[in-house]
Amino acid sequence: MEAVGAIVALLVVLFMVAAVYATVKVVKAAKRGVDRTISEARRTVEDTTLRARSFGQVGSAGQLAQLRLSLRTSMRATQDVLRAGAVEDTSLKESLGLFDRLSAHGHELDEELRRLERDPDKAALAERLPELRERTEQITKAADSLRWSARDRARRFAGDDLDSLSTQIDMEAGALRHWAKEPAPEQPPPSWPEPAAPARDTEQTWSEPSAAPRADQEPQRPAITPPRPTAAYPWEKKAKPESTT
Repeated sequence: MEAVGAIVALLVVLFMVAAVYATVKVVKAAKRGVDRTISEARRTVEDTTLRARSFGQVGSAGQLAQLRLSLRTSMRATQDVLRAGAVEDTSLKESLGLFDRLSAHGHELDEELRRLERDPDKAALAERLPELRERTEQITKAADSLRWSARDRARRFAGDDLDSLSTQIDMEAGALRHWAKEPAPEQPPPSWPEPAAPARDTEQTWSEPSAAPRADQEPQRPAITPPRPTAAYPWEKKAKPESTT
């Protein structure tokens, strides 16, 4: 009984530990979701504010807002492309490493531009603007290069895959139409009708022609002897010729 009780107690403890671990995981996931939502909302508000300042303000303040907006837009777009591409293309992991190093410089510049927005010395800010613009262009140019290279690579792979797929489909289509390439079965030569035998003349025979009767043969007599001329009797008068007078 003591062994059974120990086993039950151990199972209860394991169940409680599992429940606590699952609860902690759920809480952390929820916290990450909340933090992500807050960060996205904050970023959206900040981008909207920068966009409004870049169009609504003039002078150094408006130029600083334009530099920050350009920097943040380029870095965010490159980050999204590289992270999405690295899921299917492991070669982009090296590009992600380079982007992380570039992001460190980008965050440093963004923080510096943020502080300068509140700097009251407008003259000193105007003197630093060319150097700040050059740094911003250098970082955004590098980020754009990584982004477009990743897109070209993905498009090239998609094109190669499409070409290979088209070739396979053509081969399969040819295999399905194999009957079109098989030689046609030989047809037997036409049987010409045999010439019809000439129509035999029913009146023509190949027998010996009938010979003329020979002299030693008596001519056949008619079956009935014609009557002899009878003598005129006296009571029969000759007809007189009619007188013309």
